[in-house]
Amino acid sequence: MEGTKNEYFQHGHGGRQMVASYKFAQDEEYDDDGKPKRTGTVWTASAHIITAIIGSGVLSLAWATAQLGWLGGIATLVIFSGITLFTSNLLADCYRSPDSVTGKRNYTLMEEVQANLGRSKCIACGIVQYANLSGFLIGYTITTSMSMVAVHKSNCFHRKGHDASCKFSSNPYMIGMGIFEVFLSQIPSFHKLTWLSTVAAIMSFAYSSIGIGLSLARIISGKGGRTTLTGVEVGIDVSAPDKIWTVFRALGDIAFAYSFAQVLVDIQDTLKSQPAENKVMKKANTIAVFTTTAFYMLCGCLGYAAFGNSAPGNMLTGFGFYEPFWLVDLANIFIVIHLLGAYQVLAQPVYSMLETLAREKWPDSKFVKAEYPIKISNKTVFTFNRLRFAGRSIFVVSVTILAMAMPFFNDILALLGSIGFWPLTVYIPIEMYIAQKNIKRRSTKWFMLQLLSMLCLLVSLAAACGSIQGVGESLKTSKPFQYKV
Repeated sequence: MEGTKNEYFQHGHGGRQMVASYKFAQDEEYDDDGKPKRTGTVWTASAHIITAIIGSGVLSLAWATAQLGWLGGIATLVIFSGITLFTSNLLADCYRSPDSVTGKRNYTLMEEVQANLGRSKCIACGIVQYANLSGFLIGYTITTSMSMVAVHKSNCFHRKGHDASCKFSSNPYMIGMGIFEVFLSQIPSFHKLTWLSTVAAIMSFAYSSIGIGLSLARIISGKGGRTTLTGVEVGIDVSAPDKIWTVFRALGDIAFAYSFAQVLVDIQDTLKSQPAENKVMKKANTIAVFTTTAFYMLCGCLGYAAFGNSAPGNMLTGFGFYEPFWLVDLANIFIVIHLLGAYQVLAQPVYSMLETLAREKWPDSKFVKAEYPIKISNKTVFTFNRLRFAGRSIFVVSVTILAMAMPFFNDILALLGSIGFWPLTVYIPIEMYIAQKNIKRRSTKWFMLQLLSMLCLLVSLAAACGSIQGVGESLKTSKPFQYKV
């Protein structure tokens, strides 16, 4: 049965299975499933992953290492990176099913779960995935505003002196970011985000490098803090329960720093058909995880060596607001640019899900379907869609309001990491791999995979308990919408 371009677009999301059987061999602009030809490579996928992974979490790694110590900090980073790479490669094999190379494409994580595990687990996965992604966006909004406030504060001290009262509300900066993200949210899909991901990835390396350089300078100058093998010690200022809670929160921070399974399938769906998508994605996973782990080691270990057991929750704030104020300002500006891009990388799956539901609910609505081309010199540079503008704007505004209501940095990061790490990064990839490869229950391989899943569940529960306790403590000292830095 021969299909046409127009037939594909009329079917939309609900007709994917029908479209998948069509043949577009004579049209080089379209892939075998009727979608516009994918052009992604191992490098574009790596850029998307690095943008998704290296985010605000990297700044909390010095604090996390301080809670765990040299032994626990380094071991935890290595173990989490290994687990993330292993399970991400399992997930890459599930992009097509039942065969990982020749099977039908699954365009989203929920479709992968439905194809391999059934409808009920698909719904549960969707709830966790989209709640987690929305939570990440709240965390990114908080972090971006804090970096902008840090620039404002640094310049205030530089102009008025170190004794000046320089405290500012983060709310105006969150509102400003929200307005900017409304415009960026009109980028229609992952396929159009490559340039933004590339810029964001470069920015993440830039501010991480500044943090590493400032840490090295502090260590070389002899101002490094006191460090221990086991981290912060129980004593006058730290009770045994406090030590346990902070260790749990540190695990959550590190889990957050390695979370990208929520967008992995969407990234894989941008890759060319040849060579096989799963093989290319595994290479991209390896490049991205090894690159980020190297930076995490440098940031966590050098940051801990620089500040010792009193390492701050946000590494850059530990260098003060005085000198070299311009370099710290530059790092914070890089953070802002990075998170503006990373926000869209994590938001695209949410946008896609909401718009897909709308197309299925109202397939004939012009508000939903109509695209209005914006032309410059008779060349279409952009298409405007009313649903895309209205729906994405409402979502961004909602995220901004929630961020203004709960501006707690480390505890929010830990809570997001603990909630998302086990179900999305570990449990679902392992269960889908077992189902796809028909691994027998109670076999050695099955037991090993279940053991890994159980251990990660325990870590996630511990991190969640610690982060909830931390949020509770923060609520005692901070009022929603009235937070000043």
